[in-house]
Amino acid sequence: MVKFLIIRFSSIGDIVLTSPVIRCLKKQVEAARVHYLVKKKFSTLVASSPYIDKVHEFDDDLNRTIAKLKAENFDYIIDLHNNIRSSLVKFRIKAIPFSLHKQNFNKWLLVHLKINRMPDINIVDRYLDTVKTFDVVNDGTGLDFFLPEQDYVNTRSLPAEFHDGFIVFAIGANHATKRMPVENIISLIINIDLPAILLGDENDKKPGEQIEKAVNKKIYNACGVYNINQSASLIKQAKVVISHDTGLMHIAAAFKKKIISLWGNTVPEFGMYPYQPDPDSRIIQVEHLNCRPCSKLGYKKCPKKHFRCMNDIDVIQVAKQVKDLFEK
Repeated sequence: MVKFLIIRFSSIGDIVLTSPVIRCLKKQVEAARVHYLVKKKFSTLVASSPYIDKVHEFDDDLNRTIAKLKAENFDYIIDLHNNIRSSLVKFRIKAIPFSLHKQNFNKWLLVHLKINRMPDINIVDRYLDTVKTFDVVNDGTGLDFFLPEQDYVNTRSLPAEFHDGFIVFAIGANHATKRMPVENIISLIINIDLPAILLGDENDKKPGEQIEKAVNKKIYNACGVYNINQSASLIKQAKVVISHDTGLMHIAAAFKKKIISLWGNTVPEFGMYPYQPDPDSRIIQVEHLNCRPCSKLGYKKCPKKHFRCMNDIDVIQVAKQVKDLFEK
């Protein structure tokens, strides 16, 4: 038996993107036992994976967490987070560590000097590089997301106009400069003119209400209504998914959905673009804007005050692409 501990504390998208490492380790390393360390609030993302033997929840008491982990006697630690906390886990547990190269200097170059020396691969392949010592190779089947049966949302419970197909618009993101302004979203949805479900968390509930009120037909504000697995269930049943650069985009990729991804201050060159979604998926971004990327994460408001990375997106053209994919 070979015992692995994979570490990725957060967040939604980053955790989903580790799923090929989990699967490939479990299936390709003989007698592998795969454990996963994650923040408690995100544990449902991996709890149903058939490739994980045990999930360890981190609940802000690192000493207690490490004490429990020590009792497991791991052979190897696969650190896919590589921050201070994961480094402390590696330091205090006597197991051989392998860690993700985070490319922080290259990200700095891209953000501040607009020099792109990032590897021209998705972060999934960088994650997989951490386990190549074990002769693990990419099996080419993409991301996994396993839905618990109790979280499946029957779309017949939705209003009648959603029973014959709908789009999902994941309107949220942790940072405002990753989100299309509400008025632009309203214009986009009006021009799409298809049944649309808005997904997001409690923070997106009020913007969702504003959009729902303005559009006033064929729209359902589900922000803050469903948990993450229930939201994933709706994504799985959608014909097209529109999303910002956020976790629900990666869940959509796991289900091989047609994705229209909208990019603001971040850029796909960071390596976090949708991994092996439906081949008809589209990346929408304002090209040749010399202030992009302005951050590897995002800001509360545009540092340049014009927010052209989102405001210059042609909503009429995007709406046409969504309708084309919906009918395809």
